[in-house]
Amino acid sequence: MTKLFWNVIKLSPVVVAASFLAANTAFASETNKVTSVASIAQEANSIGQVTSVSQFSDVQPTDWAFQALQSLVERYGCIAGYPDGTYRGSRALTRYEFAAGLNACLDRINELIATSTAELATNEDLEILQRLQEDFSIELATLRQRVDTLEARTKKIEAQQFSTTTKLRGEAIFNLTNAWGDNADGNTNTKVNSNETFGNRVRLTLESSFTGKDRLQLRLNAGNIASNQTQTGTAMTRLGFDGNSPSDNAVTIDKANYRFNLGKNATVQIDATGAELNDNVENYNPLFQSSASGAISRYGRFSPIYRAGAGGAGVTLRYNPKGKFGADVAYISREANTATPGQGAFEGDNVWFGQLNFKPSDSFRLGLTYSRAYSSVPGFQSLTGATGSGFASNPFNSTTIGTISNNYGVQASFDLGKTATLAGWYGLTKAEQTSGPNTADINYWAASLGVRDFGAKGNMLGFIFGQPPKVTDNTITGRKDANGTSYHLETLYRMRINSNVSVTPGLLVIFNPEHNNNNNTVYVGTLRTTFSF
Repeated sequence: MTKLFWNVIKLSPVVVAASFLAANTAFASETNKVTSVASIAQEANSIGQVTSVSQFSDVQPTDWAFQALQSLVERYGCIAGYPDGTYRGSRALTRYEFAAGLNACLDRINELIATSTAELATNEDLEILQRLQEDFSIELATLRQRVDTLEARTKKIEAQQFSTTTKLRGEAIFNLTNAWGDNADGNTNTKVNSNETFGNRVRLTLESSFTGKDRLQLRLNAGNIASNQTQTGTAMTRLGFDGNSPSDNAVTIDKANYRFNLGKNATVQIDATGAELNDNVENYNPLFQSSASGAISRYGRFSPIYRAGAGGAGVTLRYNPKGKFGADVAYISREANTATPGQGAFEGDNVWFGQLNFKPSDSFRLGLTYSRAYSSVPGFQSLTGATGSGFASNPFNSTTIGTISNNYGVQASFDLGKTATLAGWYGLTKAEQTSGPNTADINYWAASLGVRDFGAKGNMLGFIFGQPPKVTDNTITGRKDANGTSYHLETLYRMRINSNVSVTPGLLVIFNPEHNNNNNTVYVGTLRTTFSF
């Protein structure tokens, strides 16, 4: 067979093509793979005809196939190369390239036949070609069948594909949880009235790109995971993926935004609804920020400074987000779609946000953050994103006066080798009523440690410890957390079942709930299973 193959190479290119089809069984097996027709066609179209083998910069006289290639180029003139002057002889052959080369050789032979020159393919060439076709008739028939099958499969995929510009991503959380210990209701120390609950949260996200450098995101959300606050008496026990109350899986569009580049070093994101600063900018808690695969608690995901204005509409500008030094600015309005006087895009609840990002190395990142939040709603519920004490969420308890808060934060993360990341934050909120002398100070902090690939690849062991938001000073008597300090302790272990499923058992412990030493410890256990595609 080897001798026959080399004899064929010295003959016509048609014979070369036939022998290649017969001998290269790997080519036949590769036809089972669905390949992008458009990209291969474009590559085939880039091939250009050459008249001398010396035109190929990557073909040397010492190459084992040099003489065969030289014969095909100079005798028949039907070998093509690439615009950059290369032949790429060691590269795998695609069907389009084979078709292009074979067609060129056939055209050349037709020319020779038409002109009846001395270079006409000989009878010996044709006899060898006929013998090869007979000897390998079974293989050629099998190849034709595989090609036909491949073309049918390709047409079916193209006809049934979801979209050429849109990707669909899905995420589902199944969660089993329970809380126990004493209710944080003051000094009575009543037991937590809670049973095991099983709930879910499902999200479908459509991400479209029209230029390849932009993104339109639409997200559908449904769920029925209730907050633990009703049973435990404190928002400190809330899970990172719960809702304010069960929604019976009502489907809503909870995110609609469009992101695009502004020059080479800036990106802009416009949110029509569902704006979240923790998604739009760097939040410096990379292993725990996700509600589906990160911390099990609401407070453990990231600093409360990123929760201001959540759910509203606005715009975010990121400058040099991949560089060592960068900055983020944002404006979010929670009542942008309301035309009532005192509300709207600029008069209603809103937050101005700014952050300086420092990344002196690949392992260390630091962020300095400031935000100014305003609420015309009396009482300004949830100053700290419903993560701390009741006083921290509503320090003034006013029914007629709005609130302004100036929020300061510092966040950092540090990679300890390739498997562990240490992160943390400190925050201070200085709140004041829009009219009147009342002011309050709120502070909080936390540290987290995540160990990747612990026990098995894709798994993660995590620990989070900190102090949830606490009112340390207040001009209103009786609305200061003066009876103690709460501590947040969380441990979890995320197990990767496969690329689409993970299971995370976790335990959340709140010492001295509501910053009150008279309250006994509250425990929350949960088992979160996440499906994603």
